[in-house]
Amino acid sequence: MRRKAPLWAKVVIFVVALGSLVSALGTWAGLIREPATSSRMSTLDRWAVSTYLDIIRTGDLARPASDNPTPQTFIIEPGEPLSRIAQRLQSEGLIRDAELFRLYVRLRGMDSTIRAGRFTLRPNMSIPEIAQALQRSTAIEVQVTIPEGWRREELADFLEQQLGISAEEFRALTSRASTYAYPFLKGLPADATLEGYLFPDTYRLPEQPTAQDVILRMLDNFNQKVSPLLEQYQAAGGGWTSHELITLASIVEREAVIAAERPIIASVYFNRLRVGQPLQADPTTQYALGYQASQKTWWKKGLTVEDLRYADPGGYNTYVYPTLPPGPIASPGLASIQAVLQPAQTNYFYFVASCNGDGSHQFSITFAEHQSKLCR
Repeated sequence: MRRKAPLWAKVVIFVVALGSLVSALGTWAGLIREPATSSRMSTLDRWAVSTYLDIIRTGDLARPASDNPTPQTFIIEPGEPLSRIAQRLQSEGLIRDAELFRLYVRLRGMDSTIRAGRFTLRPNMSIPEIAQALQRSTAIEVQVTIPEGWRREELADFLEQQLGISAEEFRALTSRASTYAYPFLKGLPADATLEGYLFPDTYRLPEQPTAQDVILRMLDNFNQKVSPLLEQYQAAGGGWTSHELITLASIVEREAVIAAERPIIASVYFNRLRVGQPLQADPTTQYALGYQASQKTWWKKGLTVEDLRYADPGGYNTYVYPTLPPGPIASPGLASIQAVLQPAQTNYFYFVASCNGDGSHQFSITFAEHQSKLCR
């Protein structure tokens, strides 16, 4: 009759077996090195790593690196391998064990969904929480603010300086509005550029953006913020085309310094257009004259009588041509667009800059009154 092994012997055998299993699983898990990916792990690999993590290391997975809740920015570069990511997480105090993190991510199939980008992590997050956070990348971005009232050539030079975008490429890509299939660009003259439709705003762009990236973002923004206003105007039976309104808004943008005066300046131009009186807007003359190398500006300072008489081939100088220019002269902001959609109701036909130099204007009904307000 076989004698049963004593209890102490069973305990010894169990401990030895368990120790062997732990050693084997740890060694096996450690053999799963890059460049293997989760999709290429064998069934035996998965069983070994799963057993190792679920039985031996489950407490380590749940234990954060510290109890520090301070957010930290963690950036993953394009093409960075998982082993490098894990090592940096450990060196920056976000996890305790880089190898444990790597095994967990591989087993869960999360290694193939980690993308380059900017992440916000905290040292008091567990490994599963950090792995999950790395699935929600915020792409590395740059921010740029486009001021109101710039012409597209001016914008091209600015973007080249700020973002390294080719100014020549930007000008070329914005030279034909018909290239872009946006509803608000339909019906424009065949030779119309994107002047006036490159909406000025603050933009977050992908790192090292292309000229097309910027253009499409600006057109999308115009479509979102301006198109609904133009559609409401047209639905209410407005008397001007959307292109005419944007053209007039661009002139208001260049003339107005004080926000409260925008609707009043718009009213002056509408009053003139209704009676066939030339707009005689200095910014249109400046636009017609183009870049001034001696002053290093696209907007000439100190217009002369000869400048005002310049019959530019494009038909923009409103001292010579009595109608609206054929298109916008700059990118108007939302306030100027709203000013032409809802102009003040006035009898003014003239305005001139105030003599105190604060950017305000004096408005007049008659030419004689206007003359009396000129600075002497």
